[in-house]
Amino acid sequence: MKAVLLGCIMTAMVLFAGCGTTDPLWKPSFSKLAMVAPDSFDVAMETSGGTIDFRFYRQWSPLGVDRAFYLFKNNFYSGTRFYRVIEGFVAQFGGTGNPKLDSLWRSLSINDEPVRAQNKKGTISFARAGARTRSMTMYINLGDNLRLDSLDSGQVVGYPPIGRVVNGWDVVEKLYGGYGAAPMRTDQSTAVLSKDFPLLDSIRTTTITRMW
Repeated sequence: MKAVLLGCIMTAMVLFAGCGTTDPLWKPSFSKLAMVAPDSFDVAMETSGGTIDFRFYRQWSPLGVDRAFYLFKNNFYSGTRFYRVIEGFVAQFGGTGNPKLDSLWRSLSINDEPVRAQNKKGTISFARAGARTRSMTMYINLGDNLRLDSLDSGQVVGYPPIGRVVNGWDVVEKLYGGYGAAPMRTDQSTAVLSKDFPLLDSIRTTTITRMW
């Protein structure tokens, strides 16, 4: 209970400090974080292996898509590695590679939501590690992972998809997966990943290309 309370206090302090500032990543304001995303929008993700185009649907997961819109709009994932690529399962990414900034965003988690779409091949969802832990880490389903729709983990049921790949599946299929789950660790700094897992693919930039 104390840990939860401390997390809430830290989050409030970060948001309060961000009011009136211009840095959307280091000092996000409460008002901008609370902004509602468009009903649908497209994102072009430039990776080390080519471009992946996504389409996001707010009706699938309103809070999740609101957060995704903020992160992609502000190019949060520039430099991020696909650090967990398991053939037929998922390609996972998240974090900026800067431990301090990543720690800040882990404290800005969003509430859990019910699953409204299935974790089919090509969909993208937020990863989590228990109740109210969706924040920045996402995964692309490399196969039909329908068990994730109802998986009970950390007293939360299911992983709600937020969008899907609409172009560039050939790029997704070529993401380096030779390390398997080995790069999964608490310290996911760019320095550590570059040194120990140099073949990991990375995200160069994300651009919102269409909204409606």
